[in-house]
Amino acid sequence: MKYDPYRIIQRPVISEKATLLSERQNKYVFEVASGANKIQIKKAVEDVFKVNVTDVRTMRMPGKKRRIRLHVGYTPDWKKAIVTLKQGDKIELF
Repeated sequence: MKYDPYRIIQRPVISEKATLLSERQNKYVFEVASGANKIQIKKAVEDVFKVNVTDVRTMRMPGKKRRIRLHVGYTPDWKKAIVTLKQGDKIELF
C-alpha cells in the first residue's frame, strides 16, 4: 500500500476547545483514519504542514445516536488525534 498523508489526515477539528488548545498550548486537533497509528500520524502532519511534531495523542470517538422520525441510527465512529508541535512552529488552518 502506498503512503498517502492526505488519507491519514482527513480534516482539522474546529471547535471551541480545539481553538483554545492551538492558541494556548500549540496543540492541533485532527480527524484521522481509524487504522492510522501515532507514528503514521506524526509523519503525515510533518509532511503536509512542514512542521516538527513532538507528541501525538489519539482517541476513538464513538458515533452519536441520531433519529429521523421513527428510524434510529448512529453516526459513524471516528478517530481523533491531538498533535503537539515544537515551540515556535505553527499551522495556519485559515
